[in-house]
Amino acid sequence: MSVDWGSLATVLVVGVVVTLGLVGLFTLGIAGLSRQEAAVARGTSAPAARVGGWACFALAAAAVGYGISLIAG
Repeated sequence: MSVDWGSLATVLVVGVVVTLGLVGLFTLGIAGLSRQEAAVARGTSAPAARVGGWACFALAAAAVGYGISLIAG
């Protein structure tokens, strides 16, 4: 039995990069909604922060859905 170490390293690197990207998108979504909440507390509005936050959540959910479809298909 032999292990293709190059392919294993490729899968590892892609997995780490995708995971960091998804966590980053989710974090940006939380930061956007937090800025919107802070703006509301100050008595102003920050519609771009709210839209950006929800867009980040939507992109993260789409990436997760795509990954599930790859696994299931």
